[in-house]
Amino acid sequence: MSKTKIVLVGAGSTSFGVSTVADFFQQREQFLGSTLVLCDVNEEKLARVKRLAERMNDATGKPFSIASVTDYRRALEGAGFVFVSIEVQRLERWKLDWEIPFKYGIKHVLGENGGPGGLAHALRTIPLVLGIAREMEKSAPDAYLINYVNPLTRVCLGVTRYTKIKTVGMCHQINKGFSLVGQVLGLTPLTHAHFPEAEIAREMKSKFDLKQAGLNHVTWIQDLREQGTGRDLYPEFRARLEQMPASWEPLSRRLFETFGLFPATGDGHVGEYFAYAHETSDLKGYDFEGRARESLELDARVEHALTDDARRDEFLQNESGERGVNIAAALLNNLNQYELNVNVVNNGALPGLPDWAIVEVPAVVSGAGVLPLRMPALPTGITAMLNQQVAIQDRVVQAAVHGDRHAALQALLLDPLVPNVQVAQALLDEFLETHREYIVPFSRRGEN
Repeated sequence: MSKTKIVLVGAGSTSFGVSTVADFFQQREQFLGSTLVLCDVNEEKLARVKRLAERMNDATGKPFSIASVTDYRRALEGAGFVFVSIEVQRLERWKLDWEIPFKYGIKHVLGENGGPGGLAHALRTIPLVLGIAREMEKSAPDAYLINYVNPLTRVCLGVTRYTKIKTVGMCHQINKGFSLVGQVLGLTPLTHAHFPEAEIAREMKSKFDLKQAGLNHVTWIQDLREQGTGRDLYPEFRARLEQMPASWEPLSRRLFETFGLFPATGDGHVGEYFAYAHETSDLKGYDFEGRARESLELDARVEHALTDDARRDEFLQNESGERGVNIAAALLNNLNQYELNVNVVNNGALPGLPDWAIVEVPAVVSGAGVLPLRMPALPTGITAMLNQQVAIQDRVVQAAVHGDRHAALQALLLDPLVPNVQVAQALLDEFLETHREYIVPFSRRGEN
């Protein structure tokens, strides 16, 4: 197998750093002799993840060279892959993105990737990832950027618009699609878990195949077939869906009845893009406190794994459900590997959307690159809705990169969740002031 240099930016994040390092060790035969460089500005967290990586390396025959730096720019020279998962005060800032719109009468369901909250989030993250990509152009112009940062589509659009770096956005949300279909078909128990277990998704993938297309977090199941026979399962899915409890994914069911395809993401994420999503939501949003507790519990598990071999081996054995490492393996070793979903520049993969848009579609990955499948056109109503979101993304990227207040205001006025100009102006002013330290300086108007 080929060897390369892999840079993980944001490796001190326990959830990203540890799970991604573990994924590399689980696929170590594809990367023998490669170098893993862990990067994070938090020295304490970085040291902890590095120590766990070294213990994993010792336990598996030292397939990697392990290094760490606090300045990722020192690691880029000669890199083949740069994985990025970075945020600024993720939970604290997201909670503000969630709370502020309610002050202006906007009822939204998640506030992370779409709607007004998605704008504020993108203003913080697009410049961060774009800065990394621009440094890659200087030191590693042929490397692939594997992006995990949300809002995924907007971040990837910023990178592909303003750099020449080969960029692939990866999202695990398709696992939710497999879980939802499995529940309807009676193959797995009912659950409302936001992140279904990777084992559940893997088991469902052995039973049926689904092909989804659209934009990240607002994708649609185009095709649903039984593994082995190729039997069309959509008729059975539709019939069984009618017997599901009324409380089960009510928004997705409404969208299915109206637009003709079932969303692959669950009500929370798809609800970010529809003004009427609040009608079927409890409006509690994300469980920020619960997530904070989970992070502390994960930190404790990592601490134990630094001295406990059994705990260390748990990380070595458990799949994260992410697919970025699989993408890197297929690119490096010319595996001609089918991938269920990648986020890449459209270039005709999904008809009806601009060539420059970032779409989420299946792909074949080999030494030739990440080659998206040419998908059938989505129904007219869905395509129209996606084009509206693409227009918003265009304005958001303009605003985030150039500090263009006029473009940010346009993004809000194009958004179906924003009711009028006065709300848009006041909301934007508060977002810009609240996050002033973490976004580029804003002009009153800027470019169009």
